Amino acid sequence: MPTLLESDAAHARHERQRGIVAMICAIALFSGMDACLKTLVAHYPPMQVSALRGLAGTPFVLLSLLWQQRWQSLWPVRLHLHALRAGMGVFMLATFIYALDSLSLTDAYAIFFVAPLLITAFSVPMLKERVEWQRWLAIVVGFIGVLIMLKPSGRGFFSLGALAVLFAAAGYALSAILTRIIGRTDSTAAMMFWFTVLLSLGATALAWPNWVAINWSHWPWLLGVGITGAMGQYFITEAFRRAPAGVVAPFEYSAIMWGVLLDYLIWQAAPRAGMLAGASVVIACGLYLIYRERQIYRERQLAR
Repeated sequence: MPTLLESDAAHARHERQRGIVAMICAIALFSGMDACLKTLVAHYPPMQVSALRGLAGTPFVLLSLLWQQRWQSLWPVRLHLHALRAGMGVFMLATFIYALDSLSLTDAYAIFFVAPLLITAFSVPMLKERVEWQRWLAIVVGFIGVLIMLKPSGRGFFSLGALAVLFAAAGYALSAILTRIIGRTDSTAAMMFWFTVLLSLGATALAWPNWVAINWSHWPWLLGVGITGAMGQYFITEAFRRAPAGVVAPFEYSAIMWGVLLDYLIWQAAPRAGMLAGASVVIACGLYLIYRERQIYRERQLAR
C-alpha cells in the first residue's frame, strides 16, 4: 500500500496535471474569443468592440458569483485601484482590438508575448522588487526578439497595428502589477466583479458618441465572445488554483499554436518566418524568466 507521503505526492502530481489541462483549455478559449473580436472589429469601432467584450462577459461573471454565493466578498477595500486597473483594461483591449483589424492573430500574439518581460521590468519601480542581471539580460534579449518581429529595416517597424500591440502589452503588464497590489487587500471575486463592471461602463461611455447599431447577424459572434471569455476565465482560475504559477504559466505560450491554426482556418493566412523567429526569442526569454522566478522562490524557501 502507498504511504501517506506517496499518496500526497501522487495527489500533487494529479492536481498539477489538471492545472496544466485547465491552462491549455483557457488559452484555447481566449484564442477563440480573440477570433470573434477580430471578426467584429471589421464592422465596429475598436472601442465599441471593447465595450461589447465587457458587456457580453458581465452576465456570465454575475452568474458565476451567484452560483458560488460570493456576494459578501465583493465590496472593495481600494475602489480607486480597481478603477485604475479597469482603465488599464479599457486601454489594453482597445489597442489590442485595433491591432487585430490589421494584423493576424499569430502576429498579434507573437508581439504581445513581450508582456511578461514588461511585468518583470515594471515590478522594480512599482513593487520595489530586485531584478538581478540575468533577468535584465533576458528582458533586453526579449526586446531584440521584438525588433526582429517588427522588422526595423522594413515596413513592419512603422506598422500602427504592431505598435498598438506593444501598447496593449504595456497596459496588460501594468494591469497585472495592479492586480498583485490589489490582491493584498481585496478578494479574487471583488477583482473579477469590479474589473468587468468598470471596464464595461468605461468602454461603453467612451464608445457611445460613435456607437454603431448592432447587426443582428453578428449576435452569434457576440455570444461567442461572452461564452469563450467566461469559460476561459473559469479555466484560467482553475489552472492557477490547482498548480503553481511556474508550472502552468509556460502553457500560455500555446496561444501561438492557436493563432496559427485559426489564421489558417478562418482567414487562410500563414505566419511570416521573421515573425516566428522573433517570437521564438521572446518566448525563450519569457520561459527563462519563469524558470528564474521558480529558482529564486525555492532559494527563499530554503533560507527560511
